[in-house]
Amino acid sequence: MNVASAGKAPWIISSSEQPPALEIVLFKQTLILSWNQFVYADGGSDELRIAFASHDVVVKGAGLDPLLAAIASHRVASIQQSVRSDRFPAQAGRFIREIVVRKIDGD
Repeated sequence: MNVASAGKAPWIISSSEQPPALEIVLFKQTLILSWNQFVYADGGSDELRIAFASHDVVVKGAGLDPLLAAIASHRVASIQQSVRSDRFPAQAGRFIREIVVRKIDGD
């Protein structure tokens, strides 16, 4: 799989093929969610919601519009929460301030 970074964005987009899963890298945890379990995504430039059958993922930041488009085509291989120093860039840009992952209980 060839991958391409979306500029200075903290996500990796596959340039050649659809990756089998989305890797979500948090500060103390990494989750792998299969694209086969993807339900839908919605949002805008500052917040996205990505719904999988087993988990809901909320991504907050800035400049997230290209990420939403790549998610719609299942081409995102990885997203990563920005380190503290990257959360407040001097210029407006693309960054992920926070990623919240919630497991959906089947009860």
